[in-house]
Amino acid sequence: MTETYKKNSISLPGAVAMGTGVMIGAGIFALTGQIAELAGPLFPLSFVAGAIVTAFSAYTYIKMSNAFPSAGGIGVILKKAYGRTTVAAGAALLMTLSMVIAESLVARTFGTYTIRAFGGDPNSSLVPVIGVVLIILAYLVNVAGSRSVGLLSIIMAVMKVGGIALFGMAGLWASGFTFSATDGDTRATGFVASVALSILAFKGFTTITNSGAEITNPHRNVGQAIVLSIVICVIVYLLVAFSVGSSLPLDQIIAAKDYALAEAARPALGQTGFYLTIMLALVATASGLIASVFAVTRMLAMLTEMKMIPHRHFGMPGGVKDHTLIYTVVIAGFLTVFFDLSRIASLGAFFYLVMDIIIHVGVYRNLCREIDARGWVLLTAIALDAVVLIAFTVLKWQSDPLIVLIGVMGMALIFVFVGVFLARNPVREDLHDHQ
Repeated sequence: MTETYKKNSISLPGAVAMGTGVMIGAGIFALTGQIAELAGPLFPLSFVAGAIVTAFSAYTYIKMSNAFPSAGGIGVILKKAYGRTTVAAGAALLMTLSMVIAESLVARTFGTYTIRAFGGDPNSSLVPVIGVVLIILAYLVNVAGSRSVGLLSIIMAVMKVGGIALFGMAGLWASGFTFSATDGDTRATGFVASVALSILAFKGFTTITNSGAEITNPHRNVGQAIVLSIVICVIVYLLVAFSVGSSLPLDQIIAAKDYALAEAARPALGQTGFYLTIMLALVATASGLIASVFAVTRMLAMLTEMKMIPHRHFGMPGGVKDHTLIYTVVIAGFLTVFFDLSRIASLGAFFYLVMDIIIHVGVYRNLCREIDARGWVLLTAIALDAVVLIAFTVLKWQSDPLIVLIGVMGMALIFVFVGVFLARNPVREDLHDHQ
């Protein structure tokens, strides 16, 4: 890897593939069962609600990316909104960590589906081991550079979007278009809280934002790629959610929440469908992880170059991006080993929603007129994020207060860490313009 960002190295289809690759990898295979556990029989509609909230949020990112396309993506948005401050640096790290958390979520999902292919226990200690192996593979692919990532993303995205859509349609056809997952109650708080996880299933669109400097014609294509990725994913998610709900009752979906799609394929499509679904899961999660590592590495490198976070070489050869790639896979590997899927998803939701609110507030207060944005859209995005975050926090405090405490303490430590760093390392703003 070199220190130069290669302009025009990612086409519009490549950017769409990158976004859908991250979203579908985490969203449909890792989160469907967890969303059903919170939302009850209405869990397919949680994906619709998540898409609506994401659409309001995406408006801010599209407007900012059209005005200031950058390889730093969200880091640049935050710096434009807040300057080189603790708020900007802390929120940027929250975003970065939420993406790394998503990588560990995808890695564990890959491990779970691999174990299920051989009839093993999804709680086996081999699950995190397999997940770490996938993370190492993602590292090796990313070492090859952005063109390799873009080409691989396109190939794998076409395979998995087409395959998963066929799975959804085949499952609905086999079940006679009857919805079986009706045996449960839907609580308003549970449904709203489930939207926090649905949002995670769409947050991969930020991968496109973080690669803005390398996308062809970024002032136009970044926004188009985001919109297309969200539209493609919501269609695929609905097909699959209704297919799962048509094949299994709700209690079985919840019992198999870490591998719900594989279990739903067996009654609907037989043993062959079961193995084909597992293969799709492995392709989807692998490509999603590769695309996410690509984006996180560049975001960390840009934050380093903007002097918003510290950097240490630790005696390693190469440049900043080589080092941030290693940091990314090491942290993702650690989370994969020590956290289960439910807690990984919860921590990612906390970090992402808080960061998202901070971005909207900053853009609304300081950049709304400059980027010609509609203020009411930004305010709506803030309100929707806040409602979902409160509901999710309340529900998690009742069921797993430890993960709430870990989330709060983690965010506090992040802001203290960057605050101390910035106070000790003042830098003239005019020396670091990375639009």
